[in-house]
Amino acid sequence: MANPKRIIIPTGYMGSGSSAITDIFSEVEGVDVSRGTFEYVFLHCPNGVFDLEDKLLVGNNAVRSDEAIHSFERTMKQLYDKKYWWVGNYKTNIGENFFEETKRYIKKITDVESEYYWYYQENTNFKMFLRLCFNKGLKLLTLNKFKPKKVLAYDTMKLSFIEEEDFYSASKEYIYNLIKMAGYNNESILFDQLLLPFNLFRFDKYFDDDAFVFVIERDPRDVFISNKYYWSKSGDVVPYPQDVKEFCKYYSKLRKMEKTAESDRIMRIKFEDLVYNYDETISKIFKKLGWDRSTHTAAKTKFNPEKSIFNTQLFLKNEEYAKECEYIADELKEYIYDFPYAIEHKDSGVF
Repeated sequence: MANPKRIIIPTGYMGSGSSAITDIFSEVEGVDVSRGTFEYVFLHCPNGVFDLEDKLLVGNNAVRSDEAIHSFERTMKQLYDKKYWWVGNYKTNIGENFFEETKRYIKKITDVESEYYWYYQENTNFKMFLRLCFNKGLKLLTLNKFKPKKVLAYDTMKLSFIEEEDFYSASKEYIYNLIKMAGYNNESILFDQLLLPFNLFRFDKYFDDDAFVFVIERDPRDVFISNKYYWSKSGDVVPYPQDVKEFCKYYSKLRKMEKTAESDRIMRIKFEDLVYNYDETISKIFKKLGWDRSTHTAAKTKFNPEKSIFNTQLFLKNEEYAKECEYIADELKEYIYDFPYAIEHKDSGVF
């Protein structure tokens, strides 16, 4: 019997190990993980769906809604068009009709289209400047007989005074149309980073009971060491401070600004539990999804706890790490993992 169809959303805290979830689900029958760890940002990026929500439902007015809709449309067009932008190329990563679906969504949430304009449209960019210069030249050549059209960033104002219920209904329809476009038809599908921990309080307003989020946390000592001594040296930049005191301040604020999300379809997992309590944690994941664990037919072929264990307890590798991590353990007590035993590291083990 096939597992119930699910939308699976791995997320975490920059370097916390959420890719482990992608690896685990790639071992399960009936899950499309073909996009791997490509990060889908159209909900939470600047001028994404969540920014649109905030602008239209909090402190909205005519000109505010116009800016909100045009900023959203412009950003979605960039995500669709920009082939070599690592978070973009939605033409391939979602589907050919992504932008057409976006335009249908915009039309649905727009109440009025107007030919009036406001100062936001008059804010001159380079293309507008060239047009203004051209118009000026024509006016001089025709002794002011030429009457040019007003030069604006865009012509049509789009105004929205949408009610909350209508906004969430239209947005949910839009999101699900995109997910289906990407292949959510006959089997479950995984969308990496479609949500971030910091916007999970919005989750139930946008998704039905078939969507599940797995939030991966990792001991901040290992995050710090990985960031300072491994990722930065290999050119994989993660924006954590490399001074241990600054790191603790940053990490603490990062975690504390997160709003509590109560949905029972959000599961928090310690990365370390995937290693040290593998069977129990995998069983909890399958139970959460309502799945039969017998469909985990390729277990440990992509995520192997015996290998991943060497990405834990990095503070045991040498004395320099240990001193910095003593400070982290004292400052960030609530995020420290209680390891069941110490491991002996080998240099080739960290990856």
